[in-house]
Amino acid sequence: MKTVRPVFIAFVLFLAANSLFWACKKSTSESGSGHLQVMLTDGPAVYDAVNIDVQKVEVNVSSDSNTSSGWQTVNLLHPGVYNLLKFSNGIDTLLAAADIPAGTLSQMRLVLGNNNSVVVNGQTFPLITPSAQQSGLKFNIHATLTPGIVYRLWIDFNAGRSIVTTGNGGYILKPVIRTYTEAIGGSIKGYALPGIAKPQVWATMGTDTLMALPDSATGYYFFGGVTAGSWNLQFHAGDTTYKDTAFAVTVSTGVVTNAGSVLLPKK
Repeated sequence: MKTVRPVFIAFVLFLAANSLFWACKKSTSESGSGHLQVMLTDGPAVYDAVNIDVQKVEVNVSSDSNTSSGWQTVNLLHPGVYNLLKFSNGIDTLLAAADIPAGTLSQMRLVLGNNNSVVVNGQTFPLITPSAQQSGLKFNIHATLTPGIVYRLWIDFNAGRSIVTTGNGGYILKPVIRTYTEAIGGSIKGYALPGIAKPQVWATMGTDTLMALPDSATGYYFFGGVTAGSWNLQFHAGDTTYKDTAFAVTVSTGVVTNAGSVLLPKK
């Protein structure tokens, strides 16, 4: 397996429009609306903390994304600073929720404040946000909202790739984000042990590549929003006294595939 520099140890995620599916749960709204829940999650990174200042979430339900009347604010439950590294390996938090008029959900916009920072070796550095992003981080969704249905949408940050170092030792926030819903594809979970082997888990299918850092204590790892099909799991030992291993698992839509426990052997 190719060695990856630590600054890039994160999910290799893509900011692309995904085909969205919806959960078959009834909304509390009986009008012509769908209920949207926006979740925040993250891939692993090698920093002590990655703090983003979330101030607003907006969605566009108009066919014309350039029309200001198509944008509406989704109720943000707790505006403020979130440490992205608390929401990896299947852990997430409910960021916002609202009843959205039925129709086409075309885009979402995440508006950040100024209190963004990264903690490296115990030292806190401000994350500079380029002026072009201050009006909001916009990404495409393209989903049809059906009345009476709950849609759960994840904003999945790639913390490792979202931070760029400058020549003078500073840090710039250039978010790399993907979105997925509760029922798009499936999920993979399992355990990679022992912790002293410092395992990395890679999941590949075709040109898609994902990576997870298992919990150091339990070995637990999780891939969410995985396309249905046959995925090759590769367990790479960071400690060279242990052997790598690999095998394939089949992922089905709406199903969490349990890959079981893998114990990396000594060489």
